Amino acid sequence: MADHNDFGKIAEDRAADYLKKNGYKILIRNFRFQKNEIDIIAEKDHQIIVVEVKARSTGAFILPQEAVTKTKIRSIVSAANHYLEEYNADKEVRFDIIAVLPDAKRNLIIDHITDAFQALDAN
Repeated sequence: MADHNDFGKIAEDRAADYLKKNGYKILIRNFRFQKNEIDIIAEKDHQIIVVEVKARSTGAFILPQEAVTKTKIRSIVSAANHYLEEYNADKEVRFDIIAVLPDAKRNLIIDHITDAFQALDAN
C-alpha cells in the first residue's frame, strides 16, 4: 500500500477515535454505494452525521477541507441518500468534514468542521 494510503487510513482511524471521544456513535465506516464512499457515518443527538475525512501530509498547497469539491459533495450526498434508504433511517442528516494535518512535531491535528455543507450544495 502506498504511503499516502497508509496516511489516509491513519487519519480516518484518528477521526473515528476523535468522534467516539466526543460522544458520537460510529455506525459504519467506509460505506460504499456504487463508486461513492462515505468515510464515516455516525450518530449523535438523534442526527445522522456523514463525515468526510480529508488528510494532507502538509498544508503547503491547499487545506484538506478545500479538496471537498462539488463533485465530491454530490458523491457523498448520493451515498448518504442510499444509506438512509437502505437502513430506513428517518433522522436529520448533517454533513461534516474532519481535516487532518500534522503539526511541526508531526502530531496529527484534527479540525472538525460541523455542518460543513448541505445536500443542496451538491447542485
